[in-house]
Amino acid sequence: MRYLDHLARWLDSEGKLNDFLSLRDGRMILADTIDLLELVSQFGSPLEISFCPLITRRVQSMQQYFTAATKRSGYQGGFVYAYATKANFAEEVVRTAVVAGANYETSSAFDVRIAHQLWQNGILPSDRFVFCNGSKEPAYIDAILQMRLAGFKNIVPILDDIAEFEAFASCPEPLLFGVRERKDPADLAAGITYGYDRFGLLPDEMLILADRVMQTPHRIILYHAMVGSQLEDRDLFSSEILESLQGYAQLRAHLPSLEFFNFGGGMPTGAYSLDFSFDYQQFIETLMGAIIAWCSAHNLQHPHLVGEFGRYTCADHGVHVFQLGRIKRGHPHMPPWYLLNGSLMVALPDILIVENQEFIVLPLNHLNAEALPVVLGGRRTCDSDDFYPRTATAPLLLPDMTAAAADEPLLIAFFGTGAYQAMLSGEGGAHHCLAPEASKVIFEQVAGALQTRVIGEQTWQNVIADLGYR
Repeated sequence: MRYLDHLARWLDSEGKLNDFLSLRDGRMILADTIDLLELVSQFGSPLEISFCPLITRRVQSMQQYFTAATKRSGYQGGFVYAYATKANFAEEVVRTAVVAGANYETSSAFDVRIAHQLWQNGILPSDRFVFCNGSKEPAYIDAILQMRLAGFKNIVPILDDIAEFEAFASCPEPLLFGVRERKDPADLAAGITYGYDRFGLLPDEMLILADRVMQTPHRIILYHAMVGSQLEDRDLFSSEILESLQGYAQLRAHLPSLEFFNFGGGMPTGAYSLDFSFDYQQFIETLMGAIIAWCSAHNLQHPHLVGEFGRYTCADHGVHVFQLGRIKRGHPHMPPWYLLNGSLMVALPDILIVENQEFIVLPLNHLNAEALPVVLGGRRTCDSDDFYPRTATAPLLLPDMTAAAADEPLLIAFFGTGAYQAMLSGEGGAHHCLAPEASKVIFEQVAGALQTRVIGEQTWQNVIADLGYR
């Protein structure tokens, strides 16, 4: 079977593999715009690609889904799209999301400093929210207070325990707060790890905190739930949100200032699989209908909905391309090793961190060759874990390059690498086995025109200097 025949199961009549990848005259095209083979011929490999217009598309599409669902369902609350910046802190990513209309969700002191700078520079509008999640050490609290005292009114610390409020209580300017729900580990949705148990407040703790806050000029306006990550089961997703609404209703009866219900993360992305199928519009309309019915039954106003979108926002804007450098024969009845000019575990740490993490992996050339099951390995580490795929359940098919020497090396692209990969491996500095960061090509839409800039590959001088060598 030719590799092209293998791809045919996903191709539609227009040559689209999914909503951001297509095959045109045997060339892989990103977002109907970028010929990836041509890009690699220009900049070489390994290569990281950051195509920011896809971020804008995701933010605006989700806003349109909620707008349409609001009109059709008669939902009386608003919708707030928040970009969970921990997915990717890169300046071009955060700026693109904010300019597209996203609000800001932080997780650390440095993150608030970035938000503060974006606001001072006129990129983050004053009418957007900055939601501050996570446990807050003194530096985090100081950064929040500095931004509020500088005049930004819509910064919202999400309180993670009762004592946390006391560090904010004496702020001379009124603060808006949220409270985070803490679920019993047995009630956590599929896709949520036990580690989430360390966050948030129990219902009785929320009531104690509400009484304390009502004695001050400050207000609690937001209830923060957390339903999971990449939840493709619409019924499970909806049931988890409705379950959390019970906690919201209990607190709302005690706290009239509570108006926002943050359902947290969970919105899935098609960045990781060509088999992905999720009807966002239908899900949101079904969810709004369920919330309307629930609020009517409990005599509640419809809350303003807040969603935190990390992977959904930026996963598919990132691509990594590697070159096949060496083929090593596998043991009997085992696939051959395709050894690449990079490190998979350094560029894509989710293969180690997230159980059964998959990426869309496609060749950029030799599509007419026979398809062959292979295993990919990194040549720039000596680590036994530097390989993909990590499980044997679904063999990875790529063009067969074992028969004879090819005129040009096989180029292999990993898609959906724009969320968490760079943050977990770290931008700059020294990486495992001193594998250098690849060159990076950044595409941005500026005043209607596509602009490109390039960040070169890490030099050995910079890497060893970061390690203290002179």
